[in-house]
Amino acid sequence: MKVVLPGGTGQVGTILDRALTAAGHQVVVLTRHPERERQIAWDGATLGDWTAALDGADAVINLAGRSVSCRYTAENLRAMMDSRVDSARIVGRAIAAATRPPRVWLQMSTATIYAHRFDAAHDEATGVIGGSETGVPDYWAYSVEIARNWERAQAEAPTPATRKVALRSAMVMSPDRGGVFDVLLRMTRLGLGGPVAGGAQYVSWIHDEDFVRAVEFLIARDDLEGPVNLASPGPLPHRRFMRTLRSAAGVPFGLPATRWMTKLGAFAMRSDTELLLKSRRVVPGRLHAAGFTFTRPDWDGAATDLVRRSRAAARA
Repeated sequence: MKVVLPGGTGQVGTILDRALTAAGHQVVVLTRHPERERQIAWDGATLGDWTAALDGADAVINLAGRSVSCRYTAENLRAMMDSRVDSARIVGRAIAAATRPPRVWLQMSTATIYAHRFDAAHDEATGVIGGSETGVPDYWAYSVEIARNWERAQAEAPTPATRKVALRSAMVMSPDRGGVFDVLLRMTRLGLGGPVAGGAQYVSWIHDEDFVRAVEFLIARDDLEGPVNLASPGPLPHRRFMRTLRSAAGVPFGLPATRWMTKLGAFAMRSDTELLLKSRRVVPGRLHAAGFTFTRPDWDGAATDLVRRSRAAARA
């Protein structure tokens, strides 16, 4: 199988590239700064020679977009919007112009599209799209608008021969350096792995191996299209999430953080508090209905595996 990964040099792209290549598939990565074999230059906004890589491909998985791990300034928010929408539109134009268009186009989206919520979980059928919640910062609505426009750009692309799936992904947990799990584990080992702002907000996540398996499942299943939640069936409150991680890492104590402490920490890490404070309670309704089974459905087992792999990588 030939798979093209626009924007495939980030954490998620690295996970997919590594796994799909190891499985014997031909993987081509589109990147602004090609450095290795199988990488092709593109700018994420205009057509060019890179479009030839899509012709005859089996699947395109578009992961392009500015990282959300940044300060949510007006400039950065606009860059997050433009990089996602522009790349989705140009991938759609390239597919529409292909002589042999790909069978399927998986477009990265985000579980952040759902409302900040504690009382019930969001699946694709009954989940509430965010943006109108009360009692949350106004700019959180812009994150939802980014996700909506991201998905709309794919949905409106004129690609009748190519099935389209929007991946509403939760945080992908892997031991790779610089990824979200790596950051959380380092904070935990420093004694900073306590609950944030009380810890009632839900954390949705997916183990990296299940993420890859879900992507392969969606490529193979010709009957699935539209939005699909990529999240474990076990979202849990932040306080339990961090307690479980501390246990897996063998760290007995984690300093709690108040809301104002979170703001200071996010500023120091050049990130934003939405990533910690928004309650993301998302479940994989369509994957379950289609018969997909998770190998790491619970955070206890997933955290234990990820800590073990992180230690093994450090020793290596």
